Amino acid sequence: MTKPKIAVLVGPTACGKTDTAVELAKKLDGEIISADSMQIYRQMTIGTAKPTQGEMQGIPHHLIDCVDPDEEYSVARFKEEALRRIEDILFRGRQPIVAGGTGLYINGLTMPWGFREKDTDEKVRERLAREVEEMGREAFYERLKAVDPVTAAALHPNNVKRMIRAYEIYEVTGKPKSCLDMEAAKEELPYDYVLMGISMERPLLYERINRRIDLMVRDGLIDEVKSLLDQGYTEELLSMKAIGYKEIFPYLKGEMSLEEALHILKRDTRHFAKRQLTWFRKDQRIRWFEVENYDTRVDMAEDMSVYFSVH
Repeated sequence: MTKPKIAVLVGPTACGKTDTAVELAKKLDGEIISADSMQIYRQMTIGTAKPTQGEMQGIPHHLIDCVDPDEEYSVARFKEEALRRIEDILFRGRQPIVAGGTGLYINGLTMPWGFREKDTDEKVRERLAREVEEMGREAFYERLKAVDPVTAAALHPNNVKRMIRAYEIYEVTGKPKSCLDMEAAKEELPYDYVLMGISMERPLLYERINRRIDLMVRDGLIDEVKSLLDQGYTEELLSMKAIGYKEIFPYLKGEMSLEEALHILKRDTRHFAKRQLTWFRKDQRIRWFEVENYDTRVDMAEDMSVYFSVH
């Protein structure tokens, strides 16, 4: 039996995913599922570049404004909720279009993956973090190596977070992470994911990033960050470490000028876009569409719809 096809649109920040996804949705009679790890947070609108009602053009968007800034949200939860939305959209006879720049979310959804919520235990993780501090990274690395040599070989002893995660999986499940990964690789995906990427020349992308940040400030980014702090959301929260928020804190605390803060924000966003491109370029499944080859996003979406229909 032929699996349903799911369109997946990826690319770096500020490359125009929103506009292109909307045009693609018009052509495919689709609905958009956001794969953005920051747009899930309520009240974080300007700094995460959430699409406005006008930009959505009547196309339904899912997995935006799902949780408060102090709530935890994992890749496993994204996968579960995205699959639920996909099933619902297909049931209603429409085409799901997953669009976003969070590589972990894209991979978690479109690739066999052994991670599940039942493999996690926050108390175990906290205890392991204390043990790393007590025994040192190298000793903890040797401890991981003894129970999961395959995973340990792929990690550097300085990567404490991933070492702790791997050992947490072993303690919670009784199986090495590498074994669970092998089991997951045998699992069959429920859908046929067709991945398409938006690419543009670096100078143009950087120019768009700089312009977007200027517009964010004009639209009230500073007040948005101040409002979140005033409500008690602290800098230590994962959500507050997002690009577009953490760079504004020093300005609000009087530690630097607004000009300096925005310079750092633009620089960090450019670096982030570069990391996104590096991540996605490694994925051989993605068919890239160069912005420079099209007069409009409508034209690009037309080519994408044709590509999607024959793959």
